[in-house]
Amino acid sequence: MRHNKIIYLPTTTIEKDEWGNEIEVHDWKLVYANEYSVSSSEFYNAAVNGLRPEQSFEIYTFEYNSEKKFKFDDDIYDIIRTQGKGEKIIIIGEKVSDNGSSS
Repeated sequence: MRHNKIIYLPTTTIEKDEWGNEIEVHDWKLVYANEYSVSSSEFYNAAVNGLRPEQSFEIYTFEYNSEKKFKFDDDIYDIIRTQGKGEKIIIIGEKVSDNGSSS
């Protein structure tokens, strides 16, 4: 499969401001991914725990550093589960509502 979808994972770097103080800078890094559909069994198993998996992507393991969120098509998702597969990992996300909590 080709990694033909683009998702973004959050990054935090430390930079210095004009006075030399260290500050955290939050941004998003681009990651190429394969999009997967959320299976019905995945959906119903998650629903038992009050979760709603909506997007699933496969990315290279070296690009994933235990991030808790990802962005796809201007929507932000909480990562509710990962599934390791050697050099690749599948991340499954639940869309975050406008007020910052999961929908």
